[in-house]
Amino acid sequence: MPKVLVVDDEEANRVTLERIIQREGWEVVHAPDGRAGMDRLRREPVDVVLTDLKMPGMSGLELLRAVKSLAPDVEVIVMTAFGTVETAVEAMKEGAYDYVTKPLRRQELVGSLRKAFEKRGLILENQRLRDALAQERGARGEELIGSSFAMRAVLEELQQIAPTDASVLLTGESGTGKSRVARLIHQRSRRAAGRLITVNCAAIPEALLESELFGHEAGAFTGAVARKEGRFDLARGGTLFLDEITEVSPLIQVKLLRVLQEGEYERVGGTVTHRADARIIAATNRDIEAAVRSGRLREDLYYRLDVIRLRVPPLRERPEDIPLLAATFLERFATKNNKAVRAFTAEALDALMAHTWPGNVRELENAIERAVVLARGELISVDDLPGAVRHLAGGRATLSFAVGTPLKVVERRMIEETLRHAGGDKVLAGNLLGITARTLYRREAEWAASDRGEPSSEGEIAQNDDSI
Repeated sequence: MPKVLVVDDEEANRVTLERIIQREGWEVVHAPDGRAGMDRLRREPVDVVLTDLKMPGMSGLELLRAVKSLAPDVEVIVMTAFGTVETAVEAMKEGAYDYVTKPLRRQELVGSLRKAFEKRGLILENQRLRDALAQERGARGEELIGSSFAMRAVLEELQQIAPTDASVLLTGESGTGKSRVARLIHQRSRRAAGRLITVNCAAIPEALLESELFGHEAGAFTGAVARKEGRFDLARGGTLFLDEITEVSPLIQVKLLRVLQEGEYERVGGTVTHRADARIIAATNRDIEAAVRSGRLREDLYYRLDVIRLRVPPLRERPEDIPLLAATFLERFATKNNKAVRAFTAEALDALMAHTWPGNVRELENAIERAVVLARGELISVDDLPGAVRHLAGGRATLSFAVGTPLKVVERRMIEETLRHAGGDKVLAGNLLGITARTLYRREAEWAASDRGEPSSEGEIAQNDDSI
């Protein structure tokens, strides 16, 4: 139950305030002056201090400073006469949550207290998430954030993979954190004392990638004025992480296959054979089997890389991790940008939970950084979030239809909108709608035929079919 500490030197005021607060179902304690109020605060925790500004001995402003020094998370509301509003504004600058003017109006006072309780609750929840994160990091020593079933499954498999020297293939959508998983595998491996060398195969031009991987000798090509060590040289005794492996050209795939099969390579323009001593971790956000079927990735190289496969789940499959991730990013970017942002409003957190995050953890991270920069106070509100997230405030997006809209039109609109918010994931959309992914595929085929003017067999909803 929320608890209020009332500090006022007039007993009649304390009694009146106690009745108002208790009538709302909140607990109340009181003190006749600032020093007694501080003694009370040291003995028992409270959520809000409601204090008069003008009191003998310790003034309300001095009490405010003392409260913020002893218990920074406790909110303070000051009461002031109409003619001393300037002092109340000064109190706000010192950290007071709000001020109310005398004579007090019950509705205004209760509203201010309710908002103060809400803010303190959000800050305490944010602190709980930070404590949970610190506990997880301390227990596991990892950078992966999340306690969902999906992430725990990844971590359990990672525990088995890390101590070996087997090649690992990481799959998953862009932004899911494959590079963090690669780093964690390296840190828990027997090669942790060596270096983790990362190569983004999609970011390096094909003409330069061979030299980057294997190095080159002086004079190997125009501009090669000195010998250069490659990434395999730098990763000796450690781990080489090849990100976006499906973007590698066929010529370099042949050379990578030789390294994986025979453990040796030559530098560009060189004749000396070097031994490779690096564990290989590869990653892709593409459908790896489709890349093999289309000839984009050599089948023999694929089998060498796919000794152990680890799929990193998208954020929409682990929404319970969103609050913990959001709290982590909030703390990081508040520190980076020197902002006193401490928590999210309930509406903002609801909007974050309702979004499907097609860009996964990277999109969430960018959204929180933007929100921290734009936030005007201690709380991130819905208005601080990106537009794609903001419109989901209050829950999931809604659709409305005019009375008399044909059922087929309603069904199609509902399915198409749900698919859009699910990022095209038919399994997730089917779960949201209470139907199977197969039904969604069938519906889309029927709509495509109808749009082309072909006869459709949809008729009425089949008796053995799912319905919405």
